[in-house]
Amino acid sequence: MALPGILSYPLPRPEALPAARAPWHIVPARAALLIHDMQRYFCAPFPQEAAPLPAVIDNIATLARAARACGMPVFYTAQEGAQLRIDRGLQADLWGAGMSRRAEHQDILPDLAPAPGDLVLTKHRYSAFQRSNLEPLMRARGRDQLLITGVYAHIGCLATAAEAFQRDIEPFAIADAQADFDAERHEMALRWVAGTCGGVIATRDAMATLTGVTRCA
Repeated sequence: MALPGILSYPLPRPEALPAARAPWHIVPARAALLIHDMQRYFCAPFPQEAAPLPAVIDNIATLARAARACGMPVFYTAQEGAQLRIDRGLQADLWGAGMSRRAEHQDILPDLAPAPGDLVLTKHRYSAFQRSNLEPLMRARGRDQLLITGVYAHIGCLATAAEAFQRDIEPFAIADAQADFDAERHEMALRWVAGTCGGVIATRDAMATLTGVTRCA
């Protein structure tokens, strides 16, 4: 029931991303960035020096710097280790006990460490919105778009995009700033988001939008 070992696979290419059904475009003054579950425990199954993880880390870090520079809120999700069985719920049936409270499990990757002013939300279920105050924090900042990065594309990232849509928040999956168990599931997640609930965009194209403004807040 533990996380599987993950083999190296190439990230989706910008020119090969699925076309989105939604007509939305990123508006920096309306958007927030989510860095989803980039903790040591969830990233340990990846090859550490081979695709996709190093490029995903670089892409997320690049987006986070640009977001902070233009005043865009940056949110993180992070699970707590050693959860009680009653609190972990049905996740325990699928994934076992999960992480411990050790730093090598709980810590966010050092290259993606939160900066002053970033907001770290305790993660309880697949979706970042479940049992968190992500939505009210976004609404209070006038944000109704969410750029979703992190792991895993077909689980928490997809669930977060679907729930954002159902809360009338426009989600954007940043295709090469997410990683997954394999290329097939990664591509499936992007197709599902594109066809049902949000935008799918490459880091380079998101950056072209973010760096085209001086301040977005």
